Amino acid sequence: MTDKMRLIVMGQQAFGKDALAKLLEEGRDEVVAVYCEPDRAGKPVDPIKEFALEKGLPVYQPAHFNDQADLDQLAALNADLMVMAFVNVFVPEVARDTPRLGSICFHPSLLPLHRGPSAVNWPIIMGSRESGFSWFYPTDGLDEGDVLLMWKCPIEPDDTVIDLYFKKIYPAAIASVLQVVDLFRSGNPPHIEQDESLATYERRCTKKHTHIDWNKPVAQVYNLIRGANPSPGAWTTLNGAEVQVFDAARVPGDGISSRVTEVSDQGVTVQCIGGRILIKRVRPADGGKVAASEWAAAAGLAAGQNLGA
Repeated sequence: MTDKMRLIVMGQQAFGKDALAKLLEEGRDEVVAVYCEPDRAGKPVDPIKEFALEKGLPVYQPAHFNDQADLDQLAALNADLMVMAFVNVFVPEVARDTPRLGSICFHPSLLPLHRGPSAVNWPIIMGSRESGFSWFYPTDGLDEGDVLLMWKCPIEPDDTVIDLYFKKIYPAAIASVLQVVDLFRSGNPPHIEQDESLATYERRCTKKHTHIDWNKPVAQVYNLIRGANPSPGAWTTLNGAEVQVFDAARVPGDGISSRVTEVSDQGVTVQCIGGRILIKRVRPADGGKVAASEWAAAAGLAAGQNLGA
């Protein structure tokens, strides 16, 4: 292996911060600079910026890399590798290739599946049984470059985004940052070409995608609720008023779809095709998250009524 490498860490939010922290904690290499998004008016300072400044690291926040001055600054760092951990800004080839060994980027799916910005939501919504993450060589295409390494994990029947991302993908991905750098240090990092025949692209998962249709098969409804929890949140209506649905469970039963079959201390049970959903926690449009039983009592919801009508 070669000597200590000079690294640039580019990232945002908690993932970027924790990836940076892992590299600094191990101390195998030198982080010469941190890049993150420009500050936004009225928004808190990005955690990675705050952490980098605490550690005395230089921080750069170009909105793009169209200015020669930004490219010159990048080149002056004389970096070996740029680690792109959760990046929202487009980084052109001229910037990606500035470090001696180029750049490597994180994506929370098994590429080429689920290219795009909501790669954790869609596998759950689509009923997939497996997901994970990829480190890949970024190109101008959307998540299209060769893969350096991949990590897989099961999606259990009741997993939400919290379970899949924060409990499985996130900790494993942070730990993998060290492996990523070591693969480059070895002098022959893998280049695994993505199979374009398997590629899928999904748009950002937003409110328009997460409206619950209680007249669908129960598995589809449950997957939608799980895949939108905690964000952007699946939602339905009661007498025209919107309510977001978060914690829920799949339970047996049959009857007329979209009808409330029971309201109890455990929550609100709604009939779908082939089974029922027990809603446990919701957020009405005019408040915070509450137990579904509390919401039902306040809204006067009773068995026999319909949701989403």
